[in-house]
Amino acid sequence: MDGDRRRGPERSRRLPREVRERQILDAAVRVFSEHGYHYASMDEISDVAGVSKPMIYAYLGAKEDLFTECIRREAIGLMEAISKGVRSELTPDMQLWHGLDAFFGYVDDHRESWLVLHRQATSAGGPFSRQLLEMRARAITLIDALLTKTASSEGMDSQARKGTEAHAAALVGACESLADWWLDHPDIPARVLATRAMNLVWMGFGDLMEGNVWTPTHPES
Repeated sequence: MDGDRRRGPERSRRLPREVRERQILDAAVRVFSEHGYHYASMDEISDVAGVSKPMIYAYLGAKEDLFTECIRREAIGLMEAISKGVRSELTPDMQLWHGLDAFFGYVDDHRESWLVLHRQATSAGGPFSRQLLEMRARAITLIDALLTKTASSEGMDSQARKGTEAHAAALVGACESLADWWLDHPDIPARVLATRAMNLVWMGFGDLMEGNVWTPTHPES
C-alpha cells in the first residue's frame, strides 16, 4: 500500500464530535468508492481517516452502519445542492435548468460521493438501497411540482397534468443513468450533460403543452 497516499490526518486526541465524524465519513466514502461495500475494510478506513478502529465503532458503528451513514450524508448533500439551485423567482423551465445544472455540477465535484450513492448502494442492495429510493422520491416530488406548475400555467387539462409525476420519474431515472455513464466518460463538461437532460425532458414536455402527442399506429388488418 502506498504510504504517502494512504496516510490519514494526523491523529489527535481531542476534536469536536462533528469534526471527527466528518473525518471518518470522508475516509469511508473514499474507500467505499474504490472498493465497494463488500471489499472495503475497516482497517483501510481507519488508516485513511487516521483514527483507530475502536474509535470508528464508537462514533459510527460497524461497517454496515458506517456505509448507511455515508449514503445518508451524500444523499442529503446532493438534494441540498439541487434545492439551492432551484430558484423560486425564475420561470419553471429555468428552475428546472438550474436544478439539473446543480445536479451534474455536484456529481462533477463529488464523484466519489456519486459512486457510493449510486453504484455502490445499488450493488450492495438490501437496506442500503432504501436511502437511494428516498432520495429519488424527493427528487421526483421536486420536479413534479415544477412540471405541474408549468402545466397549470399553460392551461393543460387535468388529464394531462396527471402525467407530470411520470415525466418527473422518467427524468430522474434518465439523469441517474446519464451521471453513471458520465463516470466512465469524464471528459464531457457537466453543463453539456445538463443541457442534454434539459432538452430531453423540456422539448418533449413543450410538445405536450401544445397538444402534440405521439400515439402508436395500428397496422391495417
